[in-house]
Amino acid sequence: KSKDKNTGEQKEVTEWHRISFFGRLAEVVGQYLKKGSSVYVEGRLQTRKYTDKDGVEKYATDIVAENMQMLGGRQGMGGDAGMDDSGGYENSAPSRPQAPRQAPPAPAARPAPKPAPNFSDMDDDIPF
Repeated sequence: KSKDKNTGEQKEVTEWHRISFFGRLAEVVGQYLKKGSSVYVEGRLQTRKYTDKDGVEKYATDIVAENMQMLGGRQGMGGDAGMDDSGGYENSAPSRPQAPRQAPPAPAARPAPKPAPNFSDMDDDIPF
């Protein structure tokens, strides 16, 4: 929320962003999301330059989605086919089976650091 400068009243602030979905992620968005759906998106920013109809060069920044998490309930989403329990999706190449998650390996013991070189052994003559 932010305060309106003229009236001093609190107003809800809304921002609109262009988000591009590709591949399987685009299919999921088309099938399960509708206007007003709560969704968390991770991606990268991409800026493009174009010329409008009046000949003015303009720039637009889009978000290219790489991961998406559907938030809230599953009402009205047409079932749960293809969704994991958390509602998360990644924009990946053709699906490949993932290995079961395992606990991370225990940290290996670090070897002892080597002692610093003894600079008294070096010649005093500099080759240049």
